[in-house]
Amino acid sequence: MSQQLKKELHDVISGKIEVRDGKIIHAIASYLRQSQETSSDLKGTKRFKEQEKQKLELFISENQLWLHDIDFTKYVSEGAEQRVYLKDSQHVQKLNDSIYYSSWIDYFYNLLLHNYFFEDTAYKLNGFTIENAQLIAVVEQPYVEISEVTDLTKVRDFLHSNGFEVIKNNDYFNSELGIIIEDLHDENVLTKDGLLYFIDTVFFITNEFWNPG
Repeated sequence: MSQQLKKELHDVISGKIEVRDGKIIHAIASYLRQSQETSSDLKGTKRFKEQEKQKLELFISENQLWLHDIDFTKYVSEGAEQRVYLKDSQHVQKLNDSIYYSSWIDYFYNLLLHNYFFEDTAYKLNGFTIENAQLIAVVEQPYVEISEVTDLTKVRDFLHSNGFEVIKNNDYFNSELGIIIEDLHDENVLTKDGLLYFIDTVFFITNEFWNPG
C-alpha cells in the first residue's frame, strides 16, 4: 500500500495527477524543473535560489501573475514563514517568501503535497508580489473558525495511523514515503467541531522519496 501511495505522490509532484487548486502550481513546478536541468548541481546554494528566483519572475511576468491589490489593513497574524491576512469571511491570504526552503520548487512541492493530503484546507496560488526586494508568493486558503483548542495527542494519533512517526516536538517523518511534516503545533492544526484542520504544514521531501521502492 505504501509503495502504491509513493508512486501516486510521484505522479502528484510530476503533474500526472491533479490536486485541488493545483493547476498553476503544477505549471510553475514543471517550468522550474525544466529550467533547472543545467544547474541542478548548485541546488541548495544561495546562487541556485537566486537563479531560480530570476526564472520564476520571468514566468510570473509572462503569465500576468503579479498582484497589486493586497489589502494589508486586514492583518491577522504571522509566523516565521508567512503573514496572514483576512480576504473575506470565508478565506485568508498568506504571504510566503519560501524562507523554510532552499529552493522555490521545494516550496511548490510542499503546496502540492498539502493539497493532496489536506484537500479541505487546500492552498490556491493567487499570484506574487515583491516586498523589500523579496519575492513573495500569495496563497489563499479557507478560513477555519475553531471551536476548541487542538489536542496534540489526537494530531499524533492521526499521523501515526497514516504512517508518520514523531521525530521531535511537533515534527513527523514517514520513512516508507520519505516525507517529513514539520511544525504541527496547535496553531497550525486547528479543531472545529471535533475535526482536525491542518492549515499550516511544512512538507519536506527527503532523498528516500525519490528512490524506487
